Amino acid sequence: MKELHIISFNYPYPPSYGGIIDVYYKIKALSDLGVKIHLHCFVDHIPEKIDPEVRDSTENIFFYKKKRNPFLYFSPVPFAAAIRNSEKLLKNLEKFKAPILFEGLQTTKIIDQLKQKEHQLFLRLHNNETEYYKGLSSSEKNLLKKIVYRIEALKYKGYQKKRLKEFKTIFCLSEKECRETLAYSNNASLIHIFHGNRIVKFLDKKGAYFLFHGDLSISDNKKALNETINLFESLPEYNLIVASDRAPDEIKKKINRIKNIDLVPIETDESLHRLFENAHANILLSYQQSGTKVKLFNALYNSRFVIINQNITDDSSLIRLCLMGTTTEEIRQHIITTATSDYNENETRKMVLEKNHSDHAKAEAMVNSIFKD
Repeated sequence: MKELHIISFNYPYPPSYGGIIDVYYKIKALSDLGVKIHLHCFVDHIPEKIDPEVRDSTENIFFYKKKRNPFLYFSPVPFAAAIRNSEKLLKNLEKFKAPILFEGLQTTKIIDQLKQKEHQLFLRLHNNETEYYKGLSSSEKNLLKKIVYRIEALKYKGYQKKRLKEFKTIFCLSEKECRETLAYSNNASLIHIFHGNRIVKFLDKKGAYFLFHGDLSISDNKKALNETINLFESLPEYNLIVASDRAPDEIKKKINRIKNIDLVPIETDESLHRLFENAHANILLSYQQSGTKVKLFNALYNSRFVIINQNITDDSSLIRLCLMGTTTEEIRQHIITTATSDYNENETRKMVLEKNHSDHAKAEAMVNSIFKD
């Protein structure tokens, strides 16, 4: 029987944003392959009940409250890692002799106490954290947050250089991060994001609107939306739907002033999927290079045309399924062109996505790496 500890930076349900989507669908795929999973979650609040979707895929679930000490901002360890540390976690890990998979560098503070223990250590690297926090700092308008993100980036620079040598294998999300990890150590392996999609939806040739979706509490997404709004404000003949359940008031006010743009809340997964099915094209922009965004897979599996910029993915097979623009004018031209184009890419997407990007294949690759001895 294969057993595995997974230490998650948050409770993985509902799978509502990129990092936690990867955690949830990875657990599900590994469990489907017969791996017994002991799940450890750092949380702000311990949930009153465990959702059956998580319970059915795990053997044990343990919760640890993140520390709330503001003085940890002054620790040389990145704040996100310093608040995720627990003696209770150390004891629970010792209950089961099994490899440990850390979800993100922010869960790895406990390694200092594990070094003499008999566990094989593995890391799912969700970001180059230094570059990620630099990107957040650049996109953020609030001065205090901008400074905090920049300090966190500096802390991670030394932290990840030290930590990345501690693992038997580091499972990277992108080719770029794989190359960067290899500069520190020789233990990198490319495993793209787990996304939960199984089959490519076969759709007819025309949709009704352009779609932008994302969590608008994140500064990078807000910056991308402002760019998209500016584009469609100059293209009043095309309709844009912005789908988000976290739109701040300033975004709502801006959208209300523009006739061809509507804001629609994402109430359920089913409502988001209906928006995908009825969209003619999706606009996906980012100003941070951090691997393939999970929303790209959602759009490619469930919708029609996908217009991206260069930061959405560095996977050449996925880029060929999209329309990429490296400048605002190129993105604008793709909008104009797709508006009158018929969608005919169902078979091409099925061949590429279901063959090369299934969660089952990724889980098999991880199992072969973790349990090869």
